[in-house]
Amino acid sequence: MSEQQGKTARKRERFVYQDDELIEKPFNWAQLRRLFTYMKPYRKQLLPIVIVMMLLGTLTRLAIPAIIILAIDNVISPTTGNQDFGSLYMYAGIAFALYVLQWAANTYRIRYTNVIGQRIIYDLRHDLFSHIQKLSFRFYDQRPAGSVLVRVTNDVNALQELFTNGVVNLMMDCVQLAGIVVMLLAWNFKLGLAVMITVPLMFLVSTALRKRIRYGWQDVRIKQSRINSHLNESIQGIKVTQSFVQEKDNMQYFDHMNTVNLKAWNKASMLNQMFGPVIEITSAIGTLILFWYGASLIQAGAITVGVLVGFANYIGNFWEPINRLGQMYSQLLIAMASSERIFEFMDEKPNVKELEKPRTLPDIRGDVTFDNIVFEYEKGRPALKGISLEVKEGQSVALVGHTGSGKSTIINLLCRFYDPVEGRVLIDGIDLRDVTIDSLRSQVGIVMQDTFIFSGTIRDNIRYGRLDATDEEIVLAAQAVNAHDFIMSLPDGYDTEVQERGNVLSMGQRQLLSFARALLADPRVLILDEATASIDTETELKIQEALKTLLFGRTSFIIAHRLSTIRHADNIVVLDHGTIVEQGNHDELMHVRGVYYGLIEAQYRFLSA
Repeated sequence: MSEQQGKTARKRERFVYQDDELIEKPFNWAQLRRLFTYMKPYRKQLLPIVIVMMLLGTLTRLAIPAIIILAIDNVISPTTGNQDFGSLYMYAGIAFALYVLQWAANTYRIRYTNVIGQRIIYDLRHDLFSHIQKLSFRFYDQRPAGSVLVRVTNDVNALQELFTNGVVNLMMDCVQLAGIVVMLLAWNFKLGLAVMITVPLMFLVSTALRKRIRYGWQDVRIKQSRINSHLNESIQGIKVTQSFVQEKDNMQYFDHMNTVNLKAWNKASMLNQMFGPVIEITSAIGTLILFWYGASLIQAGAITVGVLVGFANYIGNFWEPINRLGQMYSQLLIAMASSERIFEFMDEKPNVKELEKPRTLPDIRGDVTFDNIVFEYEKGRPALKGISLEVKEGQSVALVGHTGSGKSTIINLLCRFYDPVEGRVLIDGIDLRDVTIDSLRSQVGIVMQDTFIFSGTIRDNIRYGRLDATDEEIVLAAQAVNAHDFIMSLPDGYDTEVQERGNVLSMGQRQLLSFARALLADPRVLILDEATASIDTETELKIQEALKTLLFGRTSFIIAHRLSTIRHADNIVVLDHGTIVEQGNHDELMHVRGVYYGLIEAQYRFLSA
């Protein structure tokens, strides 16, 4: 990548991923406790069975070196002169039985904790997905889709090892370490203290690595989030990329992000792997101390050969959980990096908030009032400036104006995707902020220019307007908007499978399905946001006939650049830079020869050219 391309890539990253910043905080124990609250529903299942299995496995592991000490000192050691092979077989049998019991306990524990761990991950992912569905449009305006996606996938997946094995292994290792320390001190207090003298040194060295490792894994999560965001953007915009022959530049930018991610991973992994050598060096020093000091104690008659061999076994078992605890700490760091990003989203509050006890919007007639509305997407840049508009039940209102004049903003406020900064939006005299969002949107239907088709059948996509609709109602809705004929021409009719975004269908066909979906929902207020922009003239004539039926008796808001489609609207509202400059029916506005007249003339000249 050239220097200029590198600068462009870095600017692009800062612009698109400004929400992904390294979190400069100390280890947050309160947040870790919050993460572990997801274990509470399973504590009755987890604690009795898993703890019994954990203690059983740990106690058998502690008992085996003691059996070896007894076997050596009582049977094998030549100093006793006792060569009772029957006793040796007994000790061997006891050790074998302990190994089998330890294997069975560990196997059951691992299997059981894996099941519970996956349930915890399921609950966490469910809560996160449920929460982000409730967040307002402003939240999604500020974040790329891939950044949201990576929270639900990668960041949640990063917690699997912690919940499936990490927590139980932590308890097991702590119990095992405590047990080993007790056994060492019980067999010989001085030798036990001598071999553990290296433990404080190991903790001092590992503590110095903790902050760097935590920041390293945070950085990895951020880099992976950016890759996912770019992948999502690239796939969604592949037609634009290929149309402008930008595949090479896009690949270079991806290579840059991939390289940055690789370096971040290597750095975090290198820091993480430094735990292993620290433990191995400490273990080696402890072993040297054991045999040096242990040999002198044997010569002095303070301990037996069996005790020395048993100590060697205990020391081997001692450093193994220490090593796992180091890995566990790395897991905690990874979990903290991911949980901080997950809870960052979980702590987001919807900008559009319901009251503590909102009322349910009753069945509406369709009177809509915009009362002195002021709204801004960005502070200091108003999109609407004191809009006031009265719409009576059953009226059709067309919103006209140049791009950025505020047409879609009015629609967004009516659906309560946003709340106004000043003023009120009312339906039948009821302030929309006083009612539940679900009861409002269930009575307001919207058909957008960019129609979204879900993966599934044609039937399922139409039924999305009302999930309890019968097959007959779906067919009637399709017939009403002239979609039935093209649906029946498909290989499997209404059961034809369409992929995400309905790419196997034409733009016009997708729009017809969106009309059928809206009609099936049977809303009292209907919004058509550039709904006929992607339909050819012949299809549009059919749609106009269907719209007469669809709009009859409903309050409707129509946004259309094709001014011919709004000619028969009861009221045409002309907007300019967030204010209403004209309103009236088509004949009245043409007679005034104002802004609307100019738009009609300009469009006529364009079509005639």
